[in-house]
Amino acid sequence: MQSKEKVKTINLNGELMNLSEPRVMGILNVTPDSFYSGSRKQSERDIVERCGQILREGGTFIDVGAQSTTPISRLLDAKEEAGRLMPALRLIRKEFPQALLSVDTFYADVAKEAVEEHGVNLINDISGGQIDEQMFPTVARLNVPYILMHMRGTPQTMQQLTDYDHFVQEVLRYFAEKVAQLNQLGVNDVILDPGFGFSKTVSQNYELMAYLKYFHIFEEPILVGISRKSMIYKLLGSTPEQSLNGTSVLNTVALLSGAHILRVHDVKEAVECVKIVQELKHKLKVCSRISA
Repeated sequence: MQSKEKVKTINLNGELMNLSEPRVMGILNVTPDSFYSGSRKQSERDIVERCGQILREGGTFIDVGAQSTTPISRLLDAKEEAGRLMPALRLIRKEFPQALLSVDTFYADVAKEAVEEHGVNLINDISGGQIDEQMFPTVARLNVPYILMHMRGTPQTMQQLTDYDHFVQEVLRYFAEKVAQLNQLGVNDVILDPGFGFSKTVSQNYELMAYLKYFHIFEEPILVGISRKSMIYKLLGSTPEQSLNGTSVLNTVALLSGAHILRVHDVKEAVECVKIVQELKHKLKVCSRISA
């Protein structure tokens, strides 16, 4: 169990959000080719229904992505990605004006337009500023929380880049360097995503989960995104569609290791994981005080 730690907050439009109780981020993919077919939403009706479902089931954030990050998917340029993304954001803002939106992009221009034109609240960059060197200074100017993920290469090359001399130490060093760069630019709200499934073998993904508690040394909120990923279905010999149970197991492990945000396809089940783990942690604190 986690020892007592400093309460994590993020600044959203001038208001601090307390992350002492973990939050759930629901995934909305406005793509035709995401790895999990159940997450693909392209029509206006599907987009509105999915957003309503995320909020109704207890999701705090809606993470909107217009580009698949599977190795077999074609890499869209910024203009193509914006062409998919901006109409969806316009629709969501019309139907759900108070929703907290995250945009999944590695392009600075897309991030800028999403925040300035559609009031997006967070930027979720799987490349950690490596695909577009303007991302870090752009996020600093936009003054929104930034989700910093660990990945090598691009989505198309990442699984060829899984050789590490000292795996966990190299991931930790990556975050130390990137967080320092962001802080120097004035980005105060950085959320760390260890990048499960990106530039990592199945075995490395489980090693990363086993060492998740070490990422608290940065004193930044931690986001975990393992929903229906190959680390589950390859280990179990199943499919993304059959991976909900495995997802819930790993979400529970992540919460017990101190994760602050779960990024998921299945919001209801993740919210239930949060409630159960929070109740368990409360009882464990009571027991420790009594036994002391």
